[in-house]
Amino acid sequence: MSTLPEDGLVAVVKRDCPTCVMTAPVLGELARRAGIIVYSQDDPSFPDTVALRESDLGLDMSHRLKIEIVPTLIRLEGGREVARTYGWDRAEWERLSGLSDLGRDLPASQPGCGARNIEPGTFERLKVRFNETGLKSRRIEIGGDEDEQEAMFARGWSDGLPLVPPIEERVLRMLDGTGRDPQEVIGLVPPALAAATVEKIAVNAVMAGCKPEYLPVVLAAVEAVLDESFAMHGVLATTMFVGPVVIVNGAVRRRIGMNAKGNALGQGNRANSSIGRALQLVIRNIGEGRPQEVDRATLGNPGKLGYCFAEDEEGSSWEPLSVERGMKPGASAVTVFAGFGLQGVVDQKSRDPESLVRSFAESLKAVHNVKIAPACDALIVVCPEHERTFRDAGWSKARLYEELYRLCEIPGDELVAGARGIAEGGPASLAGKTVNKFRPGGLLIVRAGGDAGMFSGIIGGWSASGGHGSVPVTREVKL
Repeated sequence: MSTLPEDGLVAVVKRDCPTCVMTAPVLGELARRAGIIVYSQDDPSFPDTVALRESDLGLDMSHRLKIEIVPTLIRLEGGREVARTYGWDRAEWERLSGLSDLGRDLPASQPGCGARNIEPGTFERLKVRFNETGLKSRRIEIGGDEDEQEAMFARGWSDGLPLVPPIEERVLRMLDGTGRDPQEVIGLVPPALAAATVEKIAVNAVMAGCKPEYLPVVLAAVEAVLDESFAMHGVLATTMFVGPVVIVNGAVRRRIGMNAKGNALGQGNRANSSIGRALQLVIRNIGEGRPQEVDRATLGNPGKLGYCFAEDEEGSSWEPLSVERGMKPGASAVTVFAGFGLQGVVDQKSRDPESLVRSFAESLKAVHNVKIAPACDALIVVCPEHERTFRDAGWSKARLYEELYRLCEIPGDELVAGARGIAEGGPASLAGKTVNKFRPGGLLIVRAGGDAGMFSGIIGGWSASGGHGSVPVTREVKL
């Protein structure tokens, strides 16, 4: 890197900037009348009006001087910067240089162009080169002939699929997605109870394939699952099928392009897929929650790779899940639910809400087992065509909840162990009583899915019935 003069003028330019090209004669005039060193970001021969040019193709000087716009004109005195201007502004160039009548044939002012050293990717590479990242995570060096993907698999970082290598430049770009301090501790991730900083979560978001604008949603999801009432350690350790399901509400859904419509619970949308995956990688890589270790699921479910979708608020006649759970209307929020895979509710014939709600209720009774009640919480994903049936009849979400709970009352005689020829079931004391399939507040309803098809879904869960298990948690998305 060349050395800056103790006193005098310095300019940073690039040929690929109309304003820099326009001011080339002025730079030549400054060179003749006052002396100047010009650093060129993209062409060492530019400008040819100045003899004392320095190549800054590596952008080291531009980074050192914190150039944001070209042309930038700087005055140095005693080795220190005392004045700076950028773009072309005749009055400012004359004030800074102490000369008059500069650029008489030019307009009075013209904006400059973005400097090359602040371009995405370049800025982060320069911060890494100059050891200015501020990152605290330990860097793992791999051999020159070692395949990055195989190295990550071998170290146990992967969920079974390829990962995006979390190099420093990518982590820095990811952290640009939030204004939160990279070293802020979001919580302790079980089972290892290791501190999850914003930075470490960003590392896993990179590996999951997230964009920086997804990071606030990932952070909110991590905060939610680390809430004591969600019981993340229990969600891991149970032999049940569960994993965190993330439902996103508010403006952030649209801003980051989440899918709330056709195939909302399936593949194909980067935000949905990578946010859910990032949460699972945080649990795996920070908390050490790995299958066949603390994660004791007998079967698990495919959603444990990542289970995240947005509610279709715009198409719904009901209040969003987040508002139902206490958030302000319009606020961006996530709700986490310890859920199974999807159980379909297929009803293509019901045209009135009384018939359709009975289909939902009978399907709900099968969650866990038809002989177990109270069983668990359940998240009901109502498709648009089914929601329209309730809407056209004037049913609010509160009315739907009320009818579902009423219809999920089950005679205890049917639940006793051995009844109906099924050994599973409850104690004999249930006989003669009525038992609801779900605890109060154990049902959640959201609207999502494509406009065609009378197919809704039930995501069974691992509830807090009897004081055990997990309860849903909602957290605001903080930028």
